[in-house]
Amino acid sequence: MKWTEGIDKLGLGLYFMLCIFAIANIYSVDEGLGKKQFIFFGISLFVGLIIFFSRSKFFENMSGIIYIGGVVMLAGLHVFGTEILGQKNWYKFGGFTMQPVEFAKIGVALMLANYVSGSEFNLKNRKSLLTTLAIVGIPAVVVLSIPDVGSLLVFTAFFIALYREGLSGWLFGVGFLFAAVFLLSLAIDPIYIAIAILVISGILIFLNYYKMSWNIISISSIAGSIILLCGLAFATPYVLEKMPKHQRERIEVLYKGEKAFRDTSGYNLLYSKTAIGSGGMFGKGYRQGSVTQGKFVPEQETDYIFCTVGEEWGFVGSSILVLCYMVFIGRIYYLAEQQKSTFNRVFGYSFASILLMHFSINLGMVMGLFPTVGIPLPYFSYGGSSLLAFSMMTFIFFKLNYTDKNSLV
Repeated sequence: MKWTEGIDKLGLGLYFMLCIFAIANIYSVDEGLGKKQFIFFGISLFVGLIIFFSRSKFFENMSGIIYIGGVVMLAGLHVFGTEILGQKNWYKFGGFTMQPVEFAKIGVALMLANYVSGSEFNLKNRKSLLTTLAIVGIPAVVVLSIPDVGSLLVFTAFFIALYREGLSGWLFGVGFLFAAVFLLSLAIDPIYIAIAILVISGILIFLNYYKMSWNIISISSIAGSIILLCGLAFATPYVLEKMPKHQRERIEVLYKGEKAFRDTSGYNLLYSKTAIGSGGMFGKGYRQGSVTQGKFVPEQETDYIFCTVGEEWGFVGSSILVLCYMVFIGRIYYLAEQQKSTFNRVFGYSFASILLMHFSINLGMVMGLFPTVGIPLPYFSYGGSSLLAFSMMTFIFFKLNYTDKNSLV
């Protein structure tokens, strides 16, 4: 049929496959939650149809209102939020809960796409750079004040979209350097980190001395960076000590192993890895996992849902799921790059990057490669807020892509 031309059938097919497989795995863990997730999926499809049959310009024109609404909902958590699992990042309406940060990401993606697609935008211009940083930074600061560290990390996904639009790669290098110093300072005496920073800086300056014209500004910038890095190295142990006990232990698990905290913060990870490892090559079979069926893993229907896949479907099933995510995310990036509209492209890159961050952090978390920070696996973890928000982003992008493919411009 002619009206179906422009619908990305591969992307839509992968979306349906991920959602249906997720419902089956949630049902395996808890029949009641599986049925609820099926209802959430139905609601998501209904909202998706409304989005698909709406005008694509609606999202561009309303991006500012959606963005402000998202920030207001985040700020409102301080007054009206409900604390769940130690974090006050939920609204509760009777028997239903809603996590506004999931929807705030949509607002940021739309607002960023709207601003970047403007005729006056130029990342080499200081005003443009500061404005884009503010668009991402304002909700990120509110999220930090909740605090919701996991969601804060996801906000870095928008810098991938900005990099595509001309943001200098040095920002990623600086971020990686500071992250490396922070992580190393957790395991190594800060004095050795500081000595290493000074030695490496001295070597780099010596090697480039005859090739670069060092002036007061460049020397002061280098000196400032050295001071900040050394300061971070010495401040990290202090910051770690001042963290709440459960957050501190989640980080220490990476260095000391989950067995050292088997009765506290390492408990989830210990049984998660046990469940994944016990699945072997082909898994124990649907609803046959002894660890997951025994409810040994807390939150196994939400943040730790991947351990259910590992135990019941094994290495082969887990690999297929990972491959599906990689193809889906890669497909979104590919389609985003093909867009004729800058607005569509930036939104597509933002959407794909959010998926990538969620996917990477969640899998790293359940396998002990990343601290437990409460990041759901897109489309897969139980929860109406997460599924609806990701479905909305999915259908918004597929609508934009559909319009782009049928445009004569």
